[in-house]
Order: sequence, then C-alpha cells, then structure tokens
Amino acid sequence: MILKPHKEDIKAIGYYLGKITLGLGFTMLIPIIMGFASGEFNPTLDFLISLELALIIGLVLTKLCFTEKDLDWMQGMIVVSLAWLVAMALGAIPLYLSGHWKSYLDACFDSMSGFATTGLVLVCGLDHLSYTHNLWRHLIMFIGGQGIVIVALSFFVKGFSGAFKMYVGEARDERILPNVINTARFIWVVSIVYLILGTLALGIVGLLNGMKPLNAFFHGACVFMAAFDTGGFTPQSQNILYYHSLPFELVTIVIMVLGAMNFKLHYHIWMGNRKEIFKNIETVTLFITVLATFFITAIGLNQLHTYPKAIMLLRKGFYQLISGHTGTGYQTIYAPQFINEWSHLAMVGVILAMALGGAVCSTTGAIKMLRVGIIFKALVQDIKKIILPDRAIVLQKFHHIKNSFLEDRQVRAMLLITLLYLVLYGIGSIVGMWFGYPFLSSLFESTSAAANVGLSCGITNINMPAALKITYIFQMWAGRLEFMAVFTLAGFVVAAIRGK
Repeated sequence: MILKPHKEDIKAIGYYLGKITLGLGFTMLIPIIMGFASGEFNPTLDFLISLELALIIGLVLTKLCFTEKDLDWMQGMIVVSLAWLVAMALGAIPLYLSGHWKSYLDACFDSMSGFATTGLVLVCGLDHLSYTHNLWRHLIMFIGGQGIVIVALSFFVKGFSGAFKMYVGEARDERILPNVINTARFIWVVSIVYLILGTLALGIVGLLNGMKPLNAFFHGACVFMAAFDTGGFTPQSQNILYYHSLPFELVTIVIMVLGAMNFKLHYHIWMGNRKEIFKNIETVTLFITVLATFFITAIGLNQLHTYPKAIMLLRKGFYQLISGHTGTGYQTIYAPQFINEWSHLAMVGVILAMALGGAVCSTTGAIKMLRVGIIFKALVQDIKKIILPDRAIVLQKFHHIKNSFLEDRQVRAMLLITLLYLVLYGIGSIVGMWFGYPFLSSLFESTSAAANVGLSCGITNINMPAALKITYIFQMWAGRLEFMAVFTLAGFVVAAIRGK
C-alpha cells in the first residue's frame, strides 16, 4: 500500500523551498545594480519585477510552511528537484520580458540551460541583448555550476542538519570539509578566486585583440563564468568563434579543464598536495579518455581532410572535443559544420566525449570520470578472478584522494547511474528521430542536452517542436541532478495521488 505524504512533509518541503527561492531572488540584485550602472533602465525594471515575484513567493512559502523540524532524505531530495524547476521558472521571467525570446517556453529552455550549465540556446538577437540580461544569463550559469542549494547553504541558510541531504540531492556526495555548509562556502571561495584571475586573463587577451576595456572585461567575466562552470553561453551569437583568437581559445581550454575537476581535488591542490593530480583515478581517467576520444575524432576528420593543418586540427577539432568532454559546449565552428564538414566517425568521437564528462563534485555533468574509472577497475578485477585459481583472493584498489578497496556496492551504484545516463541519451534520440531528424544528429543533440554540454549540430533552434524543447528541458534537469532527486519527486507525486 502506498502511503500519502503527511502535512509535515509538505510544510518542510515548502519552508526550505521558500528559503531557496528567497536566495535566488536576492541574486537578481546583481543584474539590477548592473542595469543602474549601465543606464539600462528597462532591463532593470524586468529584474525588479522578477525580484518582487521571487520575494513574494519565498516569503509566502516560509511563513505558511514555517517549521523547525529537520529535513529527512525524501524531503531533502524533493526540495532540490523542485528548487531547480522554480529556479528555471523565475530565471526565465526577466529573459522573457526582454523581448528576445519568442515564447515563455523558450525563455524557460534557456533558463534551465543556464542553471544546468548546458549552453543550448533559443535566444533571438543575442548580439543586441542588453548588458543586464547578458550578465544574468552567465550569472545563472555561475550559480548553477556551484549548485542552487550551494547558494542557499552558503549565504541564506544559517545551518541545519538536513543540509547534507539537500547537498547530496544536488548530485554531490563528497564533503570537502567536515561541515557541509563550510564545504559550500569553500566551493564559492575557489570559484570567486578563479573568477577574478580568469576575468583578468581573458580581459587582457581581449584588450590585446583590440576590444574596448569595458567590453573586454565584461566579456572576460561572462566567458569565465560559463567556461569554469562548464556551461557554454557567450555574450555573442558566434560563440567563441567571435573572438578569432588562439590565445583566447587556449585560456578557455585551461578554464574548462579547471571547471571539470573535482572541488575536493582543488582543495588538496590548494593545500599543497599537487601530486594528487597525477595519482587520482579521475584525472588519470580523464587524460586517457581525452586521448582516446580525440584519436577517434582526429581519424574521422582526416577521412574527409577537413582540417589538414595541425593548428586548424587543434583549434577546430581538439577544441570541440575538449569542450564536449568537459561539458562546456563552447564552439569555434558553426553548428551546421558538424553535419556538413565532419565525418560520422568524428561526430561519434565528440558524442563519446560528451557522454563521459568530467569529474564528480565538479561543475560538469554526464557519466563522470570516477564512475568510468571504477567500472574499468571492476572489469579488471573480474578478469583476474577468472584467470587466477579459485583459492586466490582478488582485491582491487583505486586512488581517489586516498587509497580505497573496490567494493561491490560501489560498482553497482556506478553502473546504475551510468545505465540511467545511457537511457536518458537514448530517450532524447528517439524523440528527435520521431520528429524526423537523422539518428546521429538526434543522438548528438540529445547527448549534449542530457550531459549538460551545449554543443549543437543545428537541431536546437526556435523553430524546433515544442515537445522536443520540453524533452531537452527534462534531460537537462534530470542529467544535472543525476536522477535520484527526480525519481524521489516522481514517487512523491504518485504517493500524493494514489496513496491512502
């Protein structure tokens, strides 16, 4: 028998959802300040309206659902899954009010793409978008990369023992510091330090390329936020191709790789343990899979002699590959070039890279390197068990911050999440083919959405079917939260409807 949720469940969920909504509302003060500073008063009004709505919703929820009870696992997961949907809806309001999105659904698409650090876009006239709205597009990527709940834990919640349940619900299961709230704050410290350094580096490159100082550092800040949070938004419609600069591309590669690294690894590097980079199973696996997928991509590009010169292979071939593998989605080619100029094998190499992703507890999505590394270790262990005598005891170790023995429960969990990602990639591909798109193009776009990458071969545009837009929104949401919070919400809804 399915039991209906209790009133206490609803109150706890509503109260903490209200807290997060208030936190999201206050982040809109940043574009409001930007709007006043740049004299963009109509865009500023868009955010004042959105801020007022967020504050009203947040205050109503926290007052009506006030509770001092702690969150349990179910409630924490549901708060997280609903928080991302609320963030999408609220974040879309100022975008839609700008007039640069054809419909509110399109604005929701870009809002979810931003928060989920995907980078697929449906914006119209991006090159003429205000500074204020452009800043918001990149700011929601910065918020989403660290995690919406991380914002609440860092600045808007004083502390509660249910924090870890929300933290885990946002697809993070590693505490860098003993206290999860201190962990959240450390993540922000790392991100802000890198933001300052990255903005300076990109801004200086922009100045050397002839950009005006204000534009150079505005673009630098926006591109850094999207690159470090492995998102893919840029202030211009041509994406990274707009800058036509090898130094700019090299700097963004470094930032993308930093964003794809585990925050726990960042902590140990900051503490002086730099050898961890070369020992950690995630960084080793990332290095191997980047080489393997680029080898496939390079062979595919060589089939059609697409980029005969090494420098062009680096700037066009390797750049898309590393952008896809880190889950960033920056492009130095136009979307249709994937279809018109790349061989099928080259596209398969990028699809594999997108599907694999970066590190756990990072800003990237997809299957992730820890899971790939552990699954490979488990395969090696099983082969040894077959080869060695029955009496032999086979133990497999791996190094992830510390040496650990491989356990069956770890492998089972890693395989389950990997399987769910493969199913999610497949669902989007089937929907794409249902609407008449070719298989490889559908798989490419679906993997990009579900793995929160943002590379596009041209399917994502304002004229694609609304059902496909909704499918990609679902994929971005489910892929970013890594399923458990989504399944918990689905079970909660079923229990509310059919429970007794």
